[in-house]
Amino acid sequence: MKKILCLPFTILALTFVSVDAAKPNFVVIMADDMGYNATSAYGGWLKTPHLDRMAREGMRFTDYHSSGVVCSPTRAGLLTGRYQERAGVPSVINADPKVPDHHRGLWSSEHTFPELLAKADYTSAVFGKWHLGYKKKFNPMHHGFANFRGFVSGNIDYLSHYDRMEVYDWWDGLETVEEEGYSTHLITRHALRFIDENKAKPFCLYVAHEAVHSPFQGPGSPIQRGPKKDRGKKKTPVEEAYVQMMTAMDECVGQVLDKLIELKLEKNTLVIFCSDNGHAYMGGPESYRFPFRGKKGTVWEGGHRVPGIAWWPGRIKPGQVSDEMVISLDLMPTMLDLAGAKAPKEHAFDGVSLRPVLLEGKSLGQRQFFWRGQAVRDGQWKYVDSPKGGGLFNLKNDLAESTNLVKQHPARARRMAAALEAWRNDVAANATPQPGYVAAKVGK
Repeated sequence: MKKILCLPFTILALTFVSVDAAKPNFVVIMADDMGYNATSAYGGWLKTPHLDRMAREGMRFTDYHSSGVVCSPTRAGLLTGRYQERAGVPSVINADPKVPDHHRGLWSSEHTFPELLAKADYTSAVFGKWHLGYKKKFNPMHHGFANFRGFVSGNIDYLSHYDRMEVYDWWDGLETVEEEGYSTHLITRHALRFIDENKAKPFCLYVAHEAVHSPFQGPGSPIQRGPKKDRGKKKTPVEEAYVQMMTAMDECVGQVLDKLIELKLEKNTLVIFCSDNGHAYMGGPESYRFPFRGKKGTVWEGGHRVPGIAWWPGRIKPGQVSDEMVISLDLMPTMLDLAGAKAPKEHAFDGVSLRPVLLEGKSLGQRQFFWRGQAVRDGQWKYVDSPKGGGLFNLKNDLAESTNLVKQHPARARRMAAALEAWRNDVAANATPQPGYVAAKVGK
């Protein structure tokens, strides 16, 4: 320990043109398990003044989605701009080494946004949660990141930095490092340091928060894992800890925005805030999940419709609310587009550049999204393939997905079911192999 898409699925690779002479910086801030209505920026029950400010000064998406409904898949999709099933990461990479899922990861053969941005003279860093492989061969340092400080598992004790298997999990690059502090505060500290150190050149910063994933711990909560576990002190009540966790993360957002302004970088930096999947915490007021059905791990709207906010003073008009269908797969092609970077010809994106929406006030047109091979979204329509409550739903007037319209629109239901089956076959045909791991059939 060291101290210190949209059918068709195969599309042409994109050739990008720079937005202007100065290459913009990028900051992607991702929350963990944060539901759509948790933040006051979306009319939720918890006050988040800095996210409110970000939305007020930028663009808030009301139809933004994670590509996965649990942690690892969305992160694989974010890094590659393609459905995570293509990268062989369709489900959570488990912390338990006895479980087959533990041995999967994002292979270095995958093309990632930090790798491609590096070819356009960008320096990239990730601080916080990785969750794309426990073995060193899957480490972020093998994917184009010049800096990594954080953890490789799905969650750690916010104070002792031990994962749920009681393994110490706080890394500086390719080695574990001893560093005291509350994980949210540490992630913020390193993010601000990176901005300071790279202010004179193009950079891409991925701030991958642990909050608001369990264990529920505020800065003053007792340690729950590791040799310094405080067995004699009562845990902080869940809802109280949750508020503290959200508050700390919201303060991080504010500090990042303030740092960019302090260094006069705000007019040349696109900041995106989003969550990796829907809510997991079922406590708190009912408004926390209203009006959506489902939660993390499900293909209902509550499992993947999440906050999505874009901030770029002077480029994005303030106070905009967009109802465009947007997915986390769009972030990589957006960054490459704006940076004037190129993707390999064989790398076909499932996402698209959001430049027309962010900077030109244009629509992307009707799109199709897929989740787990179990659900497909086509504009306002959604089809869920499930023996328990599945069917066809019109989200324009039924966000709760409560009224099955298969009998009223049988032809549409058949078309969407066929599109879902075609997607399953397509991703299965070219998925990256995961040696030593036998994957279940996508969507089954």
